[in-house]
Amino acid sequence: MNNSQLTNFTGAAFKVNGLTKSYNNVKVLDLPSLEIAAGETFGLVGNNGAGKTTFFRLILDLIRTDGGELLSFGHNVASSERWKNYTGSYLDEGFVIDFLTPEEYFDFVAGLNGLSKGDVENFKARFEEFFNGEILGKKKYIRDLSKGNQKKVGIAAAMMTDPQVLILDEPFTNLDPSSQIRLKKMLREEREKRPVTMLISSHDLNHVTEVCQRIVVLEKGHVVHDMQTNESTLQVLEAYFAG
Repeated sequence: MNNSQLTNFTGAAFKVNGLTKSYNNVKVLDLPSLEIAAGETFGLVGNNGAGKTTFFRLILDLIRTDGGELLSFGHNVASSERWKNYTGSYLDEGFVIDFLTPEEYFDFVAGLNGLSKGDVENFKARFEEFFNGEILGKKKYIRDLSKGNQKKVGIAAAMMTDPQVLILDEPFTNLDPSSQIRLKKMLREEREKRPVTMLISSHDLNHVTEVCQRIVVLEKGHVVHDMQTNESTLQVLEAYFAG
């Protein structure tokens, strides 16, 4: 039995208790408590250095906390491997193997996850509009693609297995306007067709308010706003960052 089948995907997707992280004696993240519900589309915004990427890296156990704990559906990410079976993520180009072609990389990810050739073909068809004829069949290594197209490969690979948790750091950056619109549509459709917990950071307030049901603002590692998205959310955010 896959470890993901042993996980109950209800209640809290993430629970944070006393989470802290410092670099060179400067505290960059200080979250006494934070809870993200299962099935929630959670947006994280803040200026550079606010702690957004640090938080995501802690969730993915890429760095270790200085204190506190972070639970993913009850599993402590620092001491359990189970969360890896139901989590898809793309933070930056380091998440892909750039000396492979996109086709080779997708086959590699599929092999790791026990997907068939048919699954891979269905996956390619599903992302055809997002790829827009710029990814597949180009006989290019991922490293030779544009930054935007590299990001498309990483985002698509993160979504290949229909993970219960999807974590994307600045997914709209470097994408052209058409691709940004397609990605927003794809994320909304993903949320509508199945229960999935999404964590999305973005500097673009318009995009994050369109996609996310809840938005948290980080400022120097602290939560300064936590709001459910409604018709006035964008104005509230713009007023905060303008002031």
